[in-house]
Amino acid sequence: MAKTESTFLNMFLTLLIVTAVSSLAASAVYNLTKGPIAEVQRLKLQKAISQVMPGFTELKKVQMMPATGSDSLTFFEGLKDGQEIGVAVKTYTNLGYSGLIKLMVGFKPDGTITNIEVLEQKETPGLGTKMATPKFKDQFMGKNPATFKVEVKKDGGQVDAITAATISSRAFCDAVMRAYTTFEQLEKKQNNQEEGE
Repeated sequence: MAKTESTFLNMFLTLLIVTAVSSLAASAVYNLTKGPIAEVQRLKLQKAISQVMPGFTELKKVQMMPATGSDSLTFFEGLKDGQEIGVAVKTYTNLGYSGLIKLMVGFKPDGTITNIEVLEQKETPGLGTKMATPKFKDQFMGKNPATFKVEVKKDGGQVDAITAATISSRAFCDAVMRAYTTFEQLEKKQNNQEEGE
């Protein structure tokens, strides 16, 4: 068998074929996994909504722009027998020690927090990750941010920060307050619409 001469054209064609095959393989893997990944995320979101707003029989989805930040927050109004029983708010903050933190916060119609679930975070293991533990997040349950100052005690608030993770604790409070202030905007908007009818 004769040895092929190494020329620029041969090297270029070989590289082109390898790149095309790799791209097709990556595309095929993406298409195969896209559906299952989306389904897992949908189920995770549904579970979080059920955790922070139990008892609903119907959900109504609403997008709202928060007073702070540029991304809209997603609200899930929970209804039972046609009556609103609460709202689950998918909120976020970029102030975490490692950046983005996403939460699902449940509110009763009067603004009282029912529960909080951590959807996504990349905080320091063993420190900031403790935000997902009941010891930290349960201190918000049953509290209304209108009367409960959602800031760490170091900043004059009423929240016990996670030991050695004050930045993560502040970020958690920021995400909760972003949800609450936007929740208030939604309630005012709905009240204005009802008065205008």
